[in-house]
Amino acid sequence: MSGRLPKLAQTTMRHLRRIVVFVRRKVVLFNDLWRHSLQFRVTVSTLALSSAVVFVLGMVLQNQITERLLETKQTAAIAQTRAVVETAASELVGVGTELPDAMTARLKNALKKISSTTTSQDGAGSAAGTFEPVLAAGGRDQSSRPAAAGPYDKVPVRLRQFVETEQVSYLMHTVTEQDGGKTTYLIVGAPVTTTITPLQLYLLYPLTSEQNTVSTVQNTLLVGGLVLLLLLAGITNLVTRQVVRPVRQAAAAAEGFAGGDLDQRLAVLGEDDLAKLAVSYNEMAASIQRQIRQLEDFGGLQRRFTSDVSHELRTPLTTVRMAADVLHASREQFPAGLARSTELLVDELDRFEALLGDLLEISRLDAGVEELSAELIDVRPIATRAVEQVRVIAGNAGSSVELVLPDEEAPAEVDARRVERILRNLLANAVDHSEGNPVVLTLAVNETAVAITVRDRGVGLRPGEAELVFNRFWRADPSRNRRTGGTGLGLAISQEDARLHGGVLDAWGETGHGACFRLVLPRQQDIPMGESPLVLPPPDHKPTDSHGSSSGLLEVRPAPDAILAEPEEVGR
Repeated sequence: MSGRLPKLAQTTMRHLRRIVVFVRRKVVLFNDLWRHSLQFRVTVSTLALSSAVVFVLGMVLQNQITERLLETKQTAAIAQTRAVVETAASELVGVGTELPDAMTARLKNALKKISSTTTSQDGAGSAAGTFEPVLAAGGRDQSSRPAAAGPYDKVPVRLRQFVETEQVSYLMHTVTEQDGGKTTYLIVGAPVTTTITPLQLYLLYPLTSEQNTVSTVQNTLLVGGLVLLLLLAGITNLVTRQVVRPVRQAAAAAEGFAGGDLDQRLAVLGEDDLAKLAVSYNEMAASIQRQIRQLEDFGGLQRRFTSDVSHELRTPLTTVRMAADVLHASREQFPAGLARSTELLVDELDRFEALLGDLLEISRLDAGVEELSAELIDVRPIATRAVEQVRVIAGNAGSSVELVLPDEEAPAEVDARRVERILRNLLANAVDHSEGNPVVLTLAVNETAVAITVRDRGVGLRPGEAELVFNRFWRADPSRNRRTGGTGLGLAISQEDARLHGGVLDAWGETGHGACFRLVLPRQQDIPMGESPLVLPPPDHKPTDSHGSSSGLLEVRPAPDAILAEPEEVGR
C-alpha cells in the first residue's frame, strides 16, 4: 500500500504538469492573438461586454417573472383559504364536545367536504390551483399533540405559532416526501373562530408548476442568451473585418512598397473614410515614386557622367603620358629644376591614372554591372601576393609587414583578383598610417567563413570614425600627406567588393593604439557565413584605464602553426 501512494502522487503530478503546460500554451496563444489581431481584440471585448449585459438582463427578467408568479399565487391562495375557512366553519359547528376520536373523525369528514366543494368552485380557486388541506384542533396552551386531519407534519412549527394566535399567515416551505423527493409548498394558515374549540386550517399549495415555469424561463433565457452572444460575436467579427481588411491591405501595400514594388496601390471603393484613406495613400505613394525615380535618374546621370568623363579623359591622358615619358627619359639632359618637375609630372600622372581606374571601377559597381568570378582556391597565396605588392612602399615608410597564415589550406569560393585588391588597399592604408610600426596581416578559417585582419599600431581612429573610413574621398586628417599616393576610393571599392562576395568589411580603431580592418567572406557562395573566426577589437587590444592612459599592448606573435615572413622574405 505504501508503495502505491508515491506512484499515485507521481501520476497526479504528471497530469498536473500536463494541464499547466496546456493552459500555459493556450494563454500564450491568446496573448499572441490579442497583441497582433485587432479583429480578435474587438470581437473578444464585444463578446465579454455583451455577456455581462445579457447576464444582468437575464437575472432581472428571471427575478421579475418569479416575483410575479409568486405574488399571483399568494393572492389567489389567500383568497382561496378565506373561502375554505367559511366552508370548514359551517361543517364544524359545535365541535369541542366530542371525544378525541370523534373529533378526529369530524375533522376528516370536514376535509372531504372541503375537497369536494373546492373542486367545483371557480374564480380564486382556479387561480390558486390544487392544495392539500389540514385541520388541527387546539391552541397554544395544549401541551400534547392536537387532534388533526391531513398531513399535519408538513406544516412548519413557526407557521403554526402565528396561526394559533389567530393570524392569517403564509409561508413557503420545502418538504421531504416519503419517496425521498422534495416538494416546495406555499402553505397558508387561517384560524377557524366560530367553533367552541380553537381550530386551524392549513392549505398546502404545491409550487411544482411555478418551479417548472421558472425552469423553462431560465432555460429559455440561457439558450436565448447564448444564441444572442453567438450572433453578436458573428456580427462583430463581420463588421470588424470590414474595417480591418482595408487596413491590412494598406499594411501589405506599404510593405510591398517598402520592399521596392513602387507600383503598389490600394483599390478605392466608395467615398467613405476608408476610401479617402486609400486615395491619400495612393497619392503619397505616387509622390514618393516620382521622387525616387527622379533620384534614380539623377544618380544614373551622375554615374554616366563619371563613366563618360573617365573614358573621355583616357585619350588626352594617353597623349600626355607619352609626352611625359619622353620628357622623363630625357630628364638627365635638363637642368636640375626641370628634371625634378619631370619626375613630379610622371608621379602625378601615375596617380591620375589610378584615380581614373578607381572611378571607372566604382561607377561599374554603382551600376550593378560587375560580376563575381568566384572559384574554389586557397586564400593563403592571395594574401602572400598582396603583401609582396606593398613591400616597396612599406620599406619606404620604414614599416615591416608580418604575415600570420594557418598551416593547412584555406579553400574558399572567391574572386582572387578582387580579394587581392581588397588586401592590397588595406595594407597600403595601414602602412600609410602605421607611423613606421609593424603591420600584421592574419588569416583564419572556420567551417563557414574565412576572415583576414590587417592590424597597424599607428595613429588609430577617433570615436565614430570607424563608420566613416569607407566613405568615398574621406580622410581622417586632410592635412596629412599620403605616402602611398592613394586616390581616396580604395576602401570604398574594397567594401563594395566584400559585399559582392556576400561578406563584410568592418573596422576598429583607437587613438594612439592603431586600427584593425577585418574582412569576412563566406567559404561557399550558396551557404551563408556564420561567426567570424577573428574578432574585433583584436585580442591584443587592452582598453584604456580611467586616466586615459593605455594599460599596455600585447606583443604580436605568430601562432605556432603560422608562417611569419618579413617583406623581403615573402614568396621565397
